[in-house]
Amino acid sequence: TPHQWAVYDFTRTIPCGHITTYKDICIALGQSLCLLSPPHFPVGSALRNNPFVPFVPCHCIIASNLYIGGFFGEWGTGTNARGGQKNTRVQCNRKMEMLEKEGVMFSGRVSLG
Repeated sequence: TPHQWAVYDFTRTIPCGHITTYKDICIALGQSLCLLSPPHFPVGSALRNNPFVPFVPCHCIIASNLYIGGFFGEWGTGTNARGGQKNTRVQCNRKMEMLEKEGVMFSGRVSLG
């Protein structure tokens, strides 16, 4: 969809070792979809279906409250984890490992430090 392409194109501009938030992407794109629901829904939905990994670095997107957010359909790693029984926490741990390799540091509560 045009929305997905806009999210992918914007996400491709994020330099290695940098992060942005779902909300920041919505604001940058000026999309009215983001006004109708929490910003992570339309952006996360597009990134969940990202067929261009690693060229579109969806691991660089986090929640506005600096929570790790989602990755490959999973959301979070701890007690706030969502995704039903399919949430193994493996994907979000993988996201954190990828960001750490790029120099992004985390605090003990699985948010950015």
